[in-house]
Amino acid sequence: MDSPKDKKKHWLIRPENIRKLIYLSVAILAIIALLDFAIHPHAAFGIDGTKLFYSWYGFATCVGMVLFAKLLGIFLKRKDDYYDN
Repeated sequence: MDSPKDKKKHWLIRPENIRKLIYLSVAILAIIALLDFAIHPHAAFGIDGTKLFYSWYGFATCVGMVLFAKLLGIFLKRKDDYYDN
């Protein structure tokens, strides 16, 4: 099952714990998404009253931030020998 070498690893590195954390995260996200159907939204704008708005908005915002960081990295990147001069 677990070798002594695996016991010395940090708990976040062990494969069985990573799998458990992924399942826990997916379960929490599913519960939050399902609760959106049970709660009546008080929308300030028209679109934020739609079902699952905050789920897809959060995902789209995260994707946008990653893409912006990649684009910014193109302009801020330095050569590997930048500090050697």
